[in-house]
Amino acid sequence: MTDLPNDRLPEEALPEAIVDSHHHLWDLARLSYPWLGDAYDASSFILGEYRPLCRNFLPADLRAAWGGLPVVATVHIEAECARSQALAETQWVAEQACSSGLPQAAVAYVDLLAPDADERLAEQAACALVRSIRFKPTTSRAPGEEVRDCPGALADGRWPQALARLQAHGLAWDLRVPFWHLAEAAAVLRDFPTLPVVLEHTGLPWDRSERGLAAWRQGMAALAALPNVYVRLSELGLRDRPWRLEDNLPVICDAVAIFGWQRCMFGSNFPVAGLRIGYPDLVRAMAQALSHLDARARQAIWHDNALAFYHMRNAPDGACVAAML
Repeated sequence: MTDLPNDRLPEEALPEAIVDSHHHLWDLARLSYPWLGDAYDASSFILGEYRPLCRNFLPADLRAAWGGLPVVATVHIEAECARSQALAETQWVAEQACSSGLPQAAVAYVDLLAPDADERLAEQAACALVRSIRFKPTTSRAPGEEVRDCPGALADGRWPQALARLQAHGLAWDLRVPFWHLAEAAAVLRDFPTLPVVLEHTGLPWDRSERGLAAWRQGMAALAALPNVYVRLSELGLRDRPWRLEDNLPVICDAVAIFGWQRCMFGSNFPVAGLRIGYPDLVRAMAQALSHLDARARQAIWHDNALAFYHMRNAPDGACVAAML
């Protein structure tokens, strides 16, 4: 990553309080994570080789990664455990919250298109920690590849009913699709103007060519036209390439300009992002990218927006969320 000279980043540009709205935890002895074990496949992983992730990552490890940064609340995102263990993962995360003081909110997994989705949503919603569901639509591997006829694609006629069911349970949707599906996602969401949605990983702008970024901006604008959709400024790492400020600063600035600072939030995607950049360096790089904004806007992105979207409050270390299970 490019160094960030002290004279280019005033101390006041660094955040006073951080809400990390996207991280993962896992204990490989407690739950099965196929992608971290027998189903390891670096060829299909977004950042390529990821063998260093194939070990436990617990709250103490996340705190160590912070390096003393003022992280005051976090959101755990389901980490693709064996799908039959989705509720067990939520229960385990709730145990971590009670014993360690983090996370303050969780995004769980439910197959929104399954016949038993309503029952599974009720189970997850019964946990006070759960605020949102991440269920990824079927997407193509590259722009131009057609998946519209595939089950689970955004053209699947079951999506409207699935999103209505999600909304009925009072949960948000964590949306994860690559940039070439952003406009398609916006078309599906136009009929759900009150469903809270957050787009993960800055819309995954993997193609940094002029043409690729133009397509990404067009899709981002389509989603930003929907006032209920937020964007998470997270995971800007590129496959088999180093994390460089000159690559990512324009993307961050464009995302904030398109959505407005009122609908942007910071997320680390640790430990995954740690394959490319350390946590303190990531925060410093993000602070550099946001340094043109005023203090109110920076605080919103670092702290306020995620706290509000996920209905959190800062919790002291060791605090247990009442009636969590």
